[in-house]
Amino acid sequence: MPEGPEQSANSFDPTILIFVAGVAVFALWLIRTSLGRTALVDSPPRRNRMAPYLPFVPFFIWLVGVAILQDVAQRVTGTAAGWRGLFLDNLAFSVAELTAAAAAILIARTTFARGLRGFGLRVKTIPRDLKLGALYLLAVWPLVLAMITVTTEIGKRLFGEQFAIPPHPGLEIMESGALPLRILIVVLAVAVAPLAEEMLFRGLVQTAFRSYTNRPWLAIIFTSLLFATFHTNGTHWPALFVLGVGLGYAYEKSGSLFRPIFMHALFNGITIALTLLEPLPA
Repeated sequence: MPEGPEQSANSFDPTILIFVAGVAVFALWLIRTSLGRTALVDSPPRRNRMAPYLPFVPFFIWLVGVAILQDVAQRVTGTAAGWRGLFLDNLAFSVAELTAAAAAILIARTTFARGLRGFGLRVKTIPRDLKLGALYLLAVWPLVLAMITVTTEIGKRLFGEQFAIPPHPGLEIMESGALPLRILIVVLAVAVAPLAEEMLFRGLVQTAFRSYTNRPWLAIIFTSLLFATFHTNGTHWPALFVLGVGLGYAYEKSGSLFRPIFMHALFNGITIALTLLEPLPA
């Protein structure tokens, strides 16, 4: 039986409006920047004296820290079953990320001109960065969704119609009934990960690459590739690469690290919210 007008209205997906608005904002950006060619002609340089290896030191701290902390947690508490084991693993991951972020701040304070201000951590820019970060994310959102669609279609042709991009492990964990674990995942996704990853990828790696090449777009692309492949699931890489380009552009355009941090936090937060609001299968 076909849907009536009332049923059709009730089935309208409000996210379509967000998608359309994002397309409009991105189209306006293309027009104003001559298809992106003039987008970064006035991007401010970030003077620094980092050695080539220095941006990767916090990554080493992060990876080694996760392994050590998870091993210590298992030795102290034993092999925790169920959600408790996941809680300890994610807590170790969070502590390791924050330690790496602290290392990034120390590097920035000692090697960037004007210290943390030159790094892009200026408190007075927070209100503007929050507003423009949301606007930038709106423009990038349709591109991320398009890349997810393209990846899914390619996967179906290669592996069959049953192919689907698996959700991020954190989203699967959100389905757990354990409240402490869910709170930790939200804090990790919306606060810890955006703060640490933007400091490491955009703040250190992208800055170093641009300093040696003097080509901001090349630095953005290189860092975005590294950002995508740092995540374990290969089917997520195309969409994460597009997101990374948006984050990198926000940093180069503004010189503020808070702008990509807010974009990253909003992206993760919206993704979690959409997952929780998704109706359960009948």
